[in-house]
Amino acid sequence: MSKPVSPSTPATRLLRARGIPFSEHHYRYEERGGTRVSARELNVDEHVVVKTLVMEDDERRPLLVLMHGDREVSTRQLARLIGARSVTPCKPDVANRHSGYLVGGTSPFGTRRPMPVYMERTILDAPLVYVNGGSRGFLLGMAPRDIVAVLNPTLVEVGIESA
Repeated sequence: MSKPVSPSTPATRLLRARGIPFSEHHYRYEERGGTRVSARELNVDEHVVVKTLVMEDDERRPLLVLMHGDREVSTRQLARLIGARSVTPCKPDVANRHSGYLVGGTSPFGTRRPMPVYMERTILDAPLVYVNGGSRGFLLGMAPRDIVAVLNPTLVEVGIESA
């Protein structure tokens, strides 16, 4: 079986330009499979698969949240932390417009428009995490400290157990 061709995405171009090391991991994408499927396909713990969520505050300002794959975001806690009345997930078409990526392939790197980034603090506890590389079925393995170096996110504690 031939090795999949790695896509050149805004995310991979940005990371290469910045000299950030990463490994490339392909998997068979499943619609609505989320991090459960990618973790299973890569044979890694879902906790180290970091999802990129495009959300917006009550004034419709977009923001990115990086969260463990096996956790949910307490939007109430996040809103309180950022001084907003509410925070909600963007509808897929709105998220696509803000990020420049298709939902299911959203990378926090190289987004179409700059957005504030909030990252769950405990992501830093893992030596290696897997984050979307800008295409469905394509994750990048990298050190969390490198995510911080590129994105300069605000570290938060808003993760809650998935239902």
